[in-house]
Amino acid sequence: QMRPVESGGGLVQAGGSLRLSCAASGTIFSISPSGWYRQAPGKQRELVATITSAGSTNYADSVKGRFTISRDNAKKMVYLQMNSLKPEDTAVYYCQTGVSWGQGTQVTVSS
Repeated sequence: QMRPVESGGGLVQAGGSLRLSCAASGTIFSISPSGWYRQAPGKQRELVATITSAGSTNYADSVKGRFTISRDNAKKMVYLQMNSLKPEDTAVYYCQTGVSWGQGTQVTVSS
């Protein structure tokens, strides 16, 4: 199973929005939980949001009400819609599907 590939990161002003995408592969994607994690400089990697194969979601308190995780099993895609971005959301964002991790995509929020 190839590792997932993230895209959609970039530089945005505070209050702006970004949508991250994660292209997964493998035959078991539809039954695998997936999630987004992030790691800021000098900090540990932390959970942002997860979604089960059935679509149940879980969010870190810091992003509740601002971020939305979703998935399209037919396309083997996982998405993270990020609204009302804050400078503290600046980090490398990683996609996880099953036991596979992507290489990450940088999100930078300027104040």
